Amino acid sequence: MPSTDRRGSSSPFHSFGRSFWSGRREQVHSIEGNNEPNADELELESFYKQVTDRFHELSVVGADEMLSIEWMKKLLDAFVCCQEEFRAILLKNKALLSKAPLDRVVADFFERSLKALDIFNATRDGIEKIRLWQKHLEIVLCALGSSQRVIGGGQIRRARKALMDLALAMLDEKDSGSVFSHRNRSFGRHNTSKDNHHRPPGHSRSLSWSVSRSWSAAKQLQSIANNLLPPRANDIAATNGLIVPFFAMSSILMFVLWTLVAAIPCQDRGMNVNFSIPRQFSWGAPLLVLHERIMEESKKRERRNSNGLLKEIHQIDQYARQITDLVDSPQFPLPEEQKIEVEQGITELASVFEAIKNGLDPLERQLREVFRKIMNMRSEGLDLLGRGSE
Repeated sequence: MPSTDRRGSSSPFHSFGRSFWSGRREQVHSIEGNNEPNADELELESFYKQVTDRFHELSVVGADEMLSIEWMKKLLDAFVCCQEEFRAILLKNKALLSKAPLDRVVADFFERSLKALDIFNATRDGIEKIRLWQKHLEIVLCALGSSQRVIGGGQIRRARKALMDLALAMLDEKDSGSVFSHRNRSFGRHNTSKDNHHRPPGHSRSLSWSVSRSWSAAKQLQSIANNLLPPRANDIAATNGLIVPFFAMSSILMFVLWTLVAAIPCQDRGMNVNFSIPRQFSWGAPLLVLHERIMEESKKRERRNSNGLLKEIHQIDQYARQITDLVDSPQFPLPEEQKIEVEQGITELASVFEAIKNGLDPLERQLREVFRKIMNMRSEGLDLLGRGSE
């Protein structure tokens, strides 16, 4: 792990041995004897700079901000900005998309885009699970909130019940992460609605379409990562460097999907997916730094069996355990010292509750928007391929 302080101006990128500006031009087709980049090269360089700047900003945040709801929103913003610039490159070079060796790369990219949509669906299902936990937190806050002048037996019992329900809901999510689980997958609720007979068996209700109980986020990530290989020098030369942004955008897509699965409860979560970018591609440096930081976070003792690495999930688990220990007392009302500790714990829990309450809806809207943008770009790209073959 880099020893530099991530909050300061010293950047982990220095360990890569060379700056973005000195290395990025190696990623496009060089023109022998001409030191002046042409318009196409400048456009590619602009795209690589966008990738570097956006993900560098995400990589240098402090540990208190990393993997928070707000950070995840910034991650999706970075993805959208990079995809928009990548889309502009495709539109400008649409005549080349159906020609070898780029045609196969283009087809693989749009196949990965299609597989990515399931990850977004599963992630949005995970947000619904967090909303259920939020309801249990609200009961705890109402029972033990600061408006209670005296915390008596009734409030304690109500809070205990909500904390127990929360613990069971979070434990159930860990258990049901296995592809071999046969628990109900409709956001934790029993399928008692009248329209259940209209749903296909073995599927969970989703906000767009469902994933089956046998679906695995880990296997889907692995499928997306398959054949994601750096372009060869002769292919870079044959495409005037155009093959490199496809590798870059595929790597960005892969990283964003991997981070979503790592952070938010997903069916059969898994992080052991190979992610590698050769260091000659300077735009990959911040992605590698981020991957390293997230892997380090996942290896921490208190995070190994977590439902997700999202900062707010960790805080829910941490503060709920503390309050559970405090209210597990036979004395009513609580002694003054213990009452102060409960009030402090409730204040911390309330801050997490507000972060979830204010952050989940915007995060879900972003996921919906990114879903649509990926789908629209895939349709547009396939249309361009069809015209190119005419």
